[in-house]
Amino acid sequence: MEVGEGEVRVLLGPSGSGKTTLVHLLAGILEPHGGTVYWGEHPISCWPEERRVRLRRRYLGLVFQHHYLLPELSALENAMLSGWLLGRPDPGRARALLDRLGLSGRARLKPEALSGGERQRVAVARALYARPRLLLADEPTGALDPGNARAVLEALLSLAREEGAAVLLATHDERLVSGLPGWRLEAGRLVSLES
Repeated sequence: MEVGEGEVRVLLGPSGSGKTTLVHLLAGILEPHGGTVYWGEHPISCWPEERRVRLRRRYLGLVFQHHYLLPELSALENAMLSGWLLGRPDPGRARALLDRLGLSGRARLKPEALSGGERQRVAVARALYARPRLLLADEPTGALDPGNARAVLEALLSLAREEGAAVLLATHDERLVSGLPGWRLEAGRLVSLES
């Protein structure tokens, strides 16, 4: 499996097929029992956890099915969370991402005042804030109705392409990602969608 700069690839599979485990392996959250995960030319499996965390903050964007926004922070503050972690908070960058995601006028609201689709768009802004090289999205629309799911996915893919990020989108929803290249996870094996 390989995803290059600016490419969008899909990982399809039903619930329980291992999509989340594979995404966590690719993110360096889990360590593989066999095989090797590379970030660029670097095998991350042998790196200490501290190094993986530091580089994950800088080079990876993560979007999950549940937004994991901090309830005490506003949408704007949640969007620029990685900026604080990296020591480079930039409210202008966070606001521009929120605006692009259709959240103009919602930046000061806390998550409880936002709809599910709005919360997920804030999570997308947070994932893209640090201009990641790779965006890993694990069922980012799984908890949304079809209209919101389509809007969030289109915004995510559009912004990621503009930013030049490689994208791996894990989902069970074939209709949502119809026509995108990638793989299906079947019985623990990757099968190309083009075969």
